Amino acid sequence: MKKMKFKFDNIRKSFVHVFGGSVLTENFFLKNMRFILASVLVMILFISHRYTVLERMSEIERLQQVLRDAKYESLTISSSLTEASRQGEIERRVQEAGLELKVTNEPVYHIGK
Repeated sequence: MKKMKFKFDNIRKSFVHVFGGSVLTENFFLKNMRFILASVLVMILFISHRYTVLERMSEIERLQQVLRDAKYESLTISSSLTEASRQGEIERRVQEAGLELKVTNEPVYHIGK
């Protein structure tokens, strides 16, 4: 029981030593303060860079989806226009509209100068 209380007291003392701030005044930390600050700065830069990269990747994925949708829409419109411009479709629409137009069987003549 006494050993366990001794360990608990040691843990409490080390906890107070670290979180009380007195550990920062020790010789080891004072000598290496520049390195520690540089390491913390590099870690912060890496974390912020990773966050920026993730944001850009999600934006790229969103734009790729928009591009894919636009391509499919363009293909659908192109297909509809191709179908509507066929000669048979034009003749059918002329008849439905009741226009008095007929397809000529004679070839077209070009009059030149």
